[in-house]
Amino acid sequence: MSPADGAPGRMRVLIVDDSAANRQAIRDILSSSEQVEVVGEAGDGEEALQQLVHTKPDVVTLDLEMPRMDGFTFLRIAMARQPTPVVVVSSHSEKSNVFKALELGAIDFVEKPERGLRGSATARRDVLAKVLLARNLGSLRPSAASSGALQAVKHRTRPATASRPRVPPRFVVAVGASTGGPAAIAEIVARLPERVAFCLLIAQHMPERFTRAFAERLDGRGSLRIAEAHDGALGYARMGYVCPGGRCMEVESSPSAVAMRVRVFPPAPFERYVPSVDRLFRSTAQAAHSHAVGVVLTGMGDDGVRGAEAIRAAGGIVIAESEQSAIVHGMPGAVIRSGLASRVMSLAEIAEFLASLS
Repeated sequence: MSPADGAPGRMRVLIVDDSAANRQAIRDILSSSEQVEVVGEAGDGEEALQQLVHTKPDVVTLDLEMPRMDGFTFLRIAMARQPTPVVVVSSHSEKSNVFKALELGAIDFVEKPERGLRGSATARRDVLAKVLLARNLGSLRPSAASSGALQAVKHRTRPATASRPRVPPRFVVAVGASTGGPAAIAEIVARLPERVAFCLLIAQHMPERFTRAFAERLDGRGSLRIAEAHDGALGYARMGYVCPGGRCMEVESSPSAVAMRVRVFPPAPFERYVPSVDRLFRSTAQAAHSHAVGVVLTGMGDDGVRGAEAIRAAGGIVIAESEQSAIVHGMPGAVIRSGLASRVMSLAEIAEFLASLS
């Protein structure tokens, strides 16, 4: 049996980290599952590229800060030569780097705890779960990998906020996403024109310490003003809010009717997903009625199906990302199978549709 063959039916994993202790910790986590086989280890990007060709893994766990060749360079080359699902395992202090890696094609990330992977049951569970997720991906779609590299989308210079009149939104666009979502959302935001008639609300499944950095990165992507949401924030046209991690977000009509009011709450005990796409969608339907637009992007699970039902019942529009562009088609696929999708579109088509709302 060649190194690339591995044990039949098991996920083949390549571990890339310059710390021998971290590599061993990840190996121990993965070895706890009979569904996983570690087929190689590398201490830097150069060695990882060699191992990638030699072992042909199903998934790679990747550190970002490494000697000789860092994780970003590895991602650029790997996605061009041999697209493979990559899960970034990174520390909280590197959160801005995490989003750069997601834009280069990584499918997801796990926060590396300060006390180490061995000391966190949550981190150990997440590493294994997100590696096993690759079983549902098959070979990484080239279109999904290339769409993650946003170098092709030029940044726009946004006008100063002070020069903008506060315009009531004609539509409320609520976006829900999980695995693969940060890059997909960034691509849509980067493609939107300066003048749009909606307020954008985003529920992305993400740890709480990362959502502010995600909002700040989106804020520099295009013409919309985007921030992490806080309770009582006002939503006007050309503005966007990201739900804080570990919380849930709703929207309601403002008494003045000039703006929408954003509410941020702790999750309810029964909510399986946090932030909850269903909760955001249901409130959007109640607040905007036929001017509610729900967009379900890449991600595992079925978060968004019940909320999509509420939007359709209110006369609004539900858009599901197509299987051709979604890295993980679980969430949009669940909406499509439920018969709730008004339209099924690629990322570029979604951005074009949103730009046309007036």
